[in-house]
Amino acid sequence: MAMLESLRIVEYATYVAAPGAGGIMADWGADVIKVEPPGGDPIRMFFASVGVERQGNPVFDMDNRGKRAITLDTTKSAGRDALLRLVDRADVFLTNVRPGGLRRAGLDHDALLARCPRLIYASVTGYGLDGPDADRPGMDSASFWARSGLAAMFSPKGGEPIALRTAFGDHVASMAVVAGVLAAVHERTQTGKGRLVEASLLRTAHYAASSDLALQHAIGRVSSNKARQQAPQPLINFFKSSDGHWISLLTRQGEKDWPKLARALNLGAVAEDPRFTTARARREHAQELIALLDDAFARRPLAELGGALDSEELIWSPVLTPREAATDPQAIAAGCVVQTPTHDGGVINAPASPVRFPGGADGPKGPSPRLGEHTRTVLRELEFTENEIDAMFANGAAA
Repeated sequence: MAMLESLRIVEYATYVAAPGAGGIMADWGADVIKVEPPGGDPIRMFFASVGVERQGNPVFDMDNRGKRAITLDTTKSAGRDALLRLVDRADVFLTNVRPGGLRRAGLDHDALLARCPRLIYASVTGYGLDGPDADRPGMDSASFWARSGLAAMFSPKGGEPIALRTAFGDHVASMAVVAGVLAAVHERTQTGKGRLVEASLLRTAHYAASSDLALQHAIGRVSSNKARQQAPQPLINFFKSSDGHWISLLTRQGEKDWPKLARALNLGAVAEDPRFTTARARREHAQELIALLDDAFARRPLAELGGALDSEELIWSPVLTPREAATDPQAIAAGCVVQTPTHDGGVINAPASPVRFPGGADGPKGPSPRLGEHTRTVLRELEFTENEIDAMFANGAAA
């Protein structure tokens, strides 16, 4: 049995952050009914929007596998009534429609919680439900990456901002939304009442950056990112092997790792050089030490370096390309890749949801739905008659 079996979620959302949360819960067995407007969720057109012609859409599939899809025009009374009938039978209403639009449609949290006191209403926005920018449109590159300070923190000092990868911030928010929803589900088992669960890309980003922002709050500044040759902690850095592979090296607090690294790299007396024996000294002589380490790493291939670093139990990792990461044996063993069903009866590899439940049914339950694939089936479940359903299709309230 899947963990969230019998949990019904109405997903009135587009793009990624909220649908990503629905996708995780669909993997875990929830019945997620994706309500789309006529024309569908715009992310269905991901490739067309970047000028690429391609069959299939793995970006859409990733966040929508295992869901059922129903197309309703909620600007029409019959479409809105169908959505409300869905909500009446739901455990969770998940939306990232902007607050103003929801209020105008009578679908805001006050209205739906008054109608359905046991409902868990999950709101996902760019900037939160309060404040001057509450109704501002937001996506992760703006709300999560730029507004939070993350883009500035990641850019090398004096450098131009760098772009965020596709839906990265959205998926961080998706995990937060799932945590909030399931906390509210647990609370409801004790109180019998639902609640508003509010997540924003901005707040999620502040938490993701919270170690740096805690320093900012406490001491009024954070260190800037620097080019690797100017790293203030030279032993937390990237180095290239003789066969052209980059290695990420991370040393722990204290001084125990420096002698270990010196042994692993056969640095001999350098381990006792007073320029390098303390964190302060290494910071003051960072460029000298990085040049020395660059030379030591460049003398040996990755396999040999890896063995030497492992023998000293140092923390390191190869810097993999996306192609390498997708087939990394450790990623496969850790469950990072799952087989997702396709409409033709086959399967394709895709990233897994973020948590494994050993022995549980925690993987994809089906392919992503075609637009309107389950409209008639779901409307029948809501006890609409065939005549009523036909009329909704005829007037465009459903598709």
